[in-house]
Amino acid sequence: MPVTRVQTSRAPARLTPHRPDREGVRPAWTYLRTIIAMSDCLFCRIVAGEIPAQEVRSTKRIFAFRDIDPQASTHVLLVPREHYPTAAALAAQQPELLAELITEAGAIADEEGLGERGYRLVFNTGPDAQQSVQHVHLHLLGGRQFGWPPG
Repeated sequence: MPVTRVQTSRAPARLTPHRPDREGVRPAWTYLRTIIAMSDCLFCRIVAGEIPAQEVRSTKRIFAFRDIDPQASTHVLLVPREHYPTAAALAAQQPELLAELITEAGAIADEEGLGERGYRLVFNTGPDAQQSVQHVHLHLLGGRQFGWPPG
């Protein structure tokens, strides 16, 4: 289940899960919560087309675009169209979407000519890992030699 930030008049913002009703259809009030999450999330706004991005690939559930501050000659961000704060939240709620992100990253890497030499996939989760946008995103990096350990 995606998690969104909700602001009420009396309480500070809190995270609440969407709970699908019968047959997986969300109740109407959950759409309002999604709109609130989208309004203050950079990646939700990019997916919605409110903020321009250099699109690399777009599917029904995933949007991929070039990073504005690339750390390698190929640096693509892949985000689910629905808002999930972290990779762990996505894995717990939609494991098949997490697998789809990785599959799409592999396809993009092949299209970019990275398959032969290699590439790196990175999820940053939390402040110590420098997660700068609280919407899960997968970094696809390639086109240069990477060191180990990372960081």
